[in-house]
Amino acid sequence: MESAKNAGRKARGRPRGWNDSTAQNTIKSLDRAMEIFEHLSEDSGQTLTALATNLGQAPATVYRVLVTLESRGLVEFDPVEQLWHIGPRAFVIGARFLRRTSLVERARPILRRLMETTGETANLGIVQESSVLFVSQVETHASIRAFFPPGTLSPLHASGIGKALLAEMSSDRFERIVRTGGLPRFTQKTLTDPEQLVADLSATRERGHAIDDEEKNLGMRCIAAPVFDVHDEAAAGISVSGPASRMGPDRIPALATEVMEAAAALTAAIGGVPPTRPPS
Repeated sequence: MESAKNAGRKARGRPRGWNDSTAQNTIKSLDRAMEIFEHLSEDSGQTLTALATNLGQAPATVYRVLVTLESRGLVEFDPVEQLWHIGPRAFVIGARFLRRTSLVERARPILRRLMETTGETANLGIVQESSVLFVSQVETHASIRAFFPPGTLSPLHASGIGKALLAEMSSDRFERIVRTGGLPRFTQKTLTDPEQLVADLSATRERGHAIDDEEKNLGMRCIAAPVFDVHDEAAAGISVSGPASRMGPDRIPALATEVMEAAAALTAAIGGVPPTRPPS
């Protein structure tokens, strides 16, 4: 019954035989246009003659494609230099892809996998002034768990993600944040002395992950690692958090490995570049 029902449905995204990539399912003129468009994008500007020669196509054919793309704003022509360039519409379309592949959207499956692997709550946070702004979370199924719903703010110096991000900041920005927000104490383990915090951040940068050892809330630990953007700057942090009774010293190395791998996966997913570290 179900199969008969499905058979009568119209395909919404792909027609029957969509995986057939033979000539009958391709549009040769469109394929040719995309080849020209992609080739043009690889250079800062090309003449019609150079494009036609490099692609082995007739100049008249290439010209018709370029004029068509120009009408859509995808390419543009410089009449002085007689060069064709990628147009502003190509950037608009690319920006739409970047919106679709936003940090939070790309992070969700990685956070979910991190939670399932570690059994602890996985978090994603970014810097907002002198605080961490939690923007996404996947909660553990355990009865005792950490909870930082999206929109929660936490001081940078007293959170795993915060310290992971502070460790990647320039000294000027770090000093400005400390000067503006201060280093308030939350527990007896909070690092309120600037020199102690700097030493902790140096160790964080060296090992690749930060540890919040009950520095914001007694009985709770957090392990975090930075996520880097296309400019090799720390754009966000990923962490796992949970009760200290479950996240004891013996588990920290394994949890840290999982967190750093998740951060590296998200860095790659957003096209980020980890910074190059000098040999220690």
